[in-house]
Amino acid sequence: MQGDGADIVEHFTARADRYDRSSRWCTDADLLDAVFEAAAVDASSTVLDLACGTGLVSRRFHGRVGELVGLDVTPAMAAQARPALDRFVLADATEIPLADDSFDAVVCRQGLQFMDLDRVLAELLRVLKPGGRLVTADLHAYGADDRDEYFEVLRLRNPARRNFFVAGDMAARLAAAGFSQVTSDAYISEEDVGAWADNGAIADARQQGIRAVYEQGSPAFLRLHAARVGADLILDRMRFEISRGLA
Repeated sequence: MQGDGADIVEHFTARADRYDRSSRWCTDADLLDAVFEAAAVDASSTVLDLACGTGLVSRRFHGRVGELVGLDVTPAMAAQARPALDRFVLADATEIPLADDSFDAVVCRQGLQFMDLDRVLAELLRVLKPGGRLVTADLHAYGADDRDEYFEVLRLRNPARRNFFVAGDMAARLAAAGFSQVTSDAYISEEDVGAWADNGAIADARQQGIRAVYEQGSPAFLRLHAARVGADLILDRMRFEISRGLA
């Protein structure tokens, strides 16, 4: 993280009670399956769920790997993850208090947006075994034509966010950090923007600001997101990238 991370803990403490219901993608079984399959783990694997939150990803791995460790900075979120974990570590991902070469796989869904990415990727290379696999899943803008408007939506929804990604960004960052055999795949999740914006941690003014971006959206932004804007409902086909690389 940048700074002391207090804004991140505050934000997710406010969201903890409703986090699992805050987006369709949170509990999307197909997205969880895609992350699990990309990790290529087996019953003997040691796995770190980075930014484990309430344990939605951890539950997909629970009972299917040799050891499952969760790491997060927000106790109110992690309290819900603990039953799915063999161990929980309360820590900042820029200084992971775990040994070198500890894990066969690290998975991180929607966590790297809040972190000092260069420092965290260096830490992940350290704690992964040689040949170990990192799998990330993060929202990305489709490209230059929707970047500015979508980044504004993401900024309004989550003021604790540090990083904003355009298609291809995460794969490029993994390769630059020293990961090999880097690949990525797109995954589209259609979200109810009103429900997605009402996350329990932002004021009504920010929610109205998100709606205004869609109501005033450029043709390119609305086309790329296949956005449907109505008086009572806004739907957006948001683009994830699932990226993977070997340590």
